[in-house]
Amino acid sequence: MARDMVPVLKRCRALGIEPMVMGLDKKSNRTAGNSRRKISEYGAQLREKQKAKFIYGVLEKPFRNNFARAQKLKYGTTGENLMILLELRLDNVIFRLGLARTRKEARQMVGHKMVLVNGKQVNIPSYTVAVGDKIEIKEKKKSIQRIKDVLEATNGRLVPAWLEMDRENLTATVKEIPTRDQIDVPVDEVFIVELYSK
Repeated sequence: MARDMVPVLKRCRALGIEPMVMGLDKKSNRTAGNSRRKISEYGAQLREKQKAKFIYGVLEKPFRNNFARAQKLKYGTTGENLMILLELRLDNVIFRLGLARTRKEARQMVGHKMVLVNGKQVNIPSYTVAVGDKIEIKEKKKSIQRIKDVLEATNGRLVPAWLEMDRENLTATVKEIPTRDQIDVPVDEVFIVELYSK
């Protein structure tokens, strides 16, 4: 399986992303390289695509598939639909609920069969959740130390309004489809649409 092995802080610096977006509370001491260089239109479009792919941990082919799905949806613009589809991925939802420190950790939890959706085990991180879906941690896994450590670390994290979380029982419900305003990701999706429509 292909994996992105580039150090996260280095990649954040290159793309101009705050590490907090990735769920890290580290600070990079170095500043980005030569920022005086003028970036071309194509360069700006490519950077926005790379940002979205890096933040959500999606490789090129699945990202392109999500874009094709976003184009086919009847409501909203293609760019907004793409961001919503990425936000509705199961690994991202686990991260948003504060059940994992980072999206990579959320992806690992899903892959290790720790998550149930509507009472059924789901081990596909790219699984798209729907309105009304009930997400929970497996009963056996609720008491393990790793989960307790994660909950302690993410205690101050705000759960988005489109999700409802019960921290006591480690269960959550998807209340509604998020709007673009509710997605606090520093990506300009218009550039991505322009890039793919060339």
